[in-house]
Amino acid sequence: MNYKRFVALTRECCVAGCLLVLVGCSALVDRKVADFGAGFTAAIRDSDDPAMVEQGLPSYLLLLDALVNGSPDKPILWQAASSLNSAYVGAFIHDEARARQINEKAMKYGFKALCLRDQRLCNPRAVSPDDLNVILSSLTKKDAGVLFAAAGAWAGWIQSHADDWNAVADLSRVEMMMRRVIALDDAFEEGMPHLYLGVLATVLTPALGGRPEEGKKHFERAVELSGGKNLVAKVYYAKQYARGVFDRELHDRLLNEVLATDPHARNFTLSNMLAQAEARTLLKSADDFF
Repeated sequence: MNYKRFVALTRECCVAGCLLVLVGCSALVDRKVADFGAGFTAAIRDSDDPAMVEQGLPSYLLLLDALVNGSPDKPILWQAASSLNSAYVGAFIHDEARARQINEKAMKYGFKALCLRDQRLCNPRAVSPDDLNVILSSLTKKDAGVLFAAAGAWAGWIQSHADDWNAVADLSRVEMMMRRVIALDDAFEEGMPHLYLGVLATVLTPALGGRPEEGKKHFERAVELSGGKNLVAKVYYAKQYARGVFDRELHDRLLNEVLATDPHARNFTLSNMLAQAEARTLLKSADDFF
């Protein structure tokens, strides 16, 4: 099973999903910090200058480190720090050693946020699938944000350890968490959990256990719930499903739609800019693939 493919698959998912979930920063420690957090994260999500975001994010990461150290009992802070670290490494860090380090930090922060919500989830890697299912079933809609953030960070950590079968085995737990988010709120963050599940369902070929038709439904639901704004969903619909079933017509249609769409959309501009770059690359390689 070529789980190495998962390394590239979660990159744009992390950018779109993690930046969206950062809206939780609006509930930070006090009103002034809340206003700053909401404004800053909106600026990141809506930026059409990835280079500027890449240069500016490290300062905000340090700020979040200071906030979690100063208020270690605030799960929303750990959640925000986990999400932003995941988004940063997913979008901008290509050095494998550094990516591992930051993904480790993001997962640690995500698990801390979970632990503050429910002590049974302090180390979900050590929880059996059956027990995890029981714990997840007890969570409520107010837990969807922290659950999504932790699962996204965990997926990023697995991405950095794709050559470790023990890490890869955690994918089933990540999928369980994302499914629970959808059960709690199908429209959460304009369909981002569906995008993750679409990727997870199509990361393998059908012969090795992949579920392309299930993945297709999740990709289509992610596009629908975003009102067509989430261009990352269309890119992965083409890359994972259309290529997986060798549907050249669908592949090219989706990618041309991505390129023809104005990337400027509330909450999605930055991830859309990155998605359009990926769409161009996929179209250029289509003749060699099909």
